[in-house]
Amino acid sequence: MKTMTCQQLGGPCDFSHRGSSADEVIKAQDRHLREMVDGGDREHQPALKDMKGRWKHPISGMGWYRQAKRDFAALPDE
Repeated sequence: MKTMTCQQLGGPCDFSHRGSSADEVIKAQDRHLREMVDGGDREHQPALKDMKGRWKHPISGMGWYRQAKRDFAALPDE
């Protein structure tokens, strides 16, 4: 297991996401952003907009995805 924060994934806070793969952590971040914005948190809106843009434009979004995977791989196992 490894941990990445919302901020490490482009968000505004230090909320921790744990997972055994980068994809698990990225999906947790997607859920976190949606939940925060749905709950009225405006600080997470830009990150949610960026996330939606990455998935709408997958070719250009692959740069972010690859970097997130590299960042995850570089983290120590817990």
